Amino acid sequence: MLWSYFSSIRWQDAFDIILNSYILFRLYILFRGTNVFRVITGIVILWFFQRMAFALGLIVTSWVMEGFTAVAALIIIIVFRNEIRSVLQAKNLRAILWDFSYKTGETPIEILVESIFELAKINCGALIVLPGKEDLMEYVRGGIPWNGLISKEMIASIFWHDNPVHDGAAIIQGNQITHVGTILPLSTRENIPSFYGTRHRAAIGLAEFIDALIIVVSEERGEVAVAKDGRIKTVHNGTELKRILQGHVGVSRKKSKYPQREKLEVGGAALASLIFITGVWFSFSQGLDTLTTLKVPVEYMNRNPEMEILDASVDDISVQLRGSGTLIKSLRPEQVQVKIDLSRAVAGSNTFTITQDNITLPPGVFLNMVQPSVVEATLDIPVKKELPIQVDWVGKLPNGISISSVELTPEKIVLVGGKHILDKISTIYTKKVPVNNIDESDTITVSLALTPASLKIDSGSKDKITVKYFVTKTSGNS
Repeated sequence: MLWSYFSSIRWQDAFDIILNSYILFRLYILFRGTNVFRVITGIVILWFFQRMAFALGLIVTSWVMEGFTAVAALIIIIVFRNEIRSVLQAKNLRAILWDFSYKTGETPIEILVESIFELAKINCGALIVLPGKEDLMEYVRGGIPWNGLISKEMIASIFWHDNPVHDGAAIIQGNQITHVGTILPLSTRENIPSFYGTRHRAAIGLAEFIDALIIVVSEERGEVAVAKDGRIKTVHNGTELKRILQGHVGVSRKKSKYPQREKLEVGGAALASLIFITGVWFSFSQGLDTLTTLKVPVEYMNRNPEMEILDASVDDISVQLRGSGTLIKSLRPEQVQVKIDLSRAVAGSNTFTITQDNITLPPGVFLNMVQPSVVEATLDIPVKKELPIQVDWVGKLPNGISISSVELTPEKIVLVGGKHILDKISTIYTKKVPVNNIDESDTITVSLALTPASLKIDSGSKDKITVKYFVTKTSGNS
């Protein structure tokens, strides 16, 4: 059974699985550690249970979970749009498609440490935010876009007491100051020391929500403090602050982009992505079979331009298809095609057996049965031929009655049909005319009996024949 599944996989299916596995893996690399990733993980778990409920026939449970999954996917886009935007704001396409270290540039820690302690020496207050993996833009307000490279002069000018934005926070991402004058949420905790001012409460307030590192320079005491994970502590010298910054931005890692533990994590994520997408593919394409029957018109291909199809046994055929319920429900009639190759057809009657090769199906849908399995088509070179008309009398005239003469209008007619058929016909007959009730001369209108049905009356000829017959009465038996 398992071998039959794998033997039915086309190269397109393998490429489909690998492509989507890599997309899922890249999403993991870009969003790991963020709130978006945690919510997506929850949605995946919910989707897994929804598929389990569907397989077990729990209709209501499956329907409810499917609704929650769809709504949750929409919530991610709306609620976490800022976090998604910040992750995808890469300087080049490489950072999104295949780079494993998403950074906007290394933070110049030495310059930052020197600048902060120079501000502390002159009792110049400052509030600096270094984001972590989580998005901070939904927790801060205001601010002026800056996007300037970090330098001691730049930092000193931002927090100079006569600068209109000196009371707000400066946000540093990579080697740039991206925003200044930003307002942070204030902590409402009651156990904060009374000598901490608004800057310290703002630093603690932001650290309570996300994994950012916030540096505070006290204007009153000239002290430097850092807040992270909801806690704040005083930093006494540049060496200590440098170590804290290195730990936050990841500079203290080994030269290798991925230590052994992280390599194992990434490898496991790649393998998990492949297994998950493969499972999804099988659930859609090789899941519990559902049957459906469609009426599909027959298309004739590669016909000799000198010949025409004069007659066909059927115009469409019934195909019974099988596949997963999801694929069958989404199947459209135009996705299924039945094609017959006429490149080897000869003049006259041709018989074609419908096989899998004649039917085009979307991926994951399989042919179960076809009816009818044989199609007959008559091909020939169309010609015109003028033929005399003969009335096809049937029955027995009454006693004492005889038909003395018959006049036909027209006497001849032009037919259009296959050459090999018309070559065998010398006379064309009308449809049967009964004589049982004839007792006097009369005029009637009859149609022609065209056999085979592929024969057609030329557009310049009449399709009705006027028959005028003359009756002679005798005294004896006819």
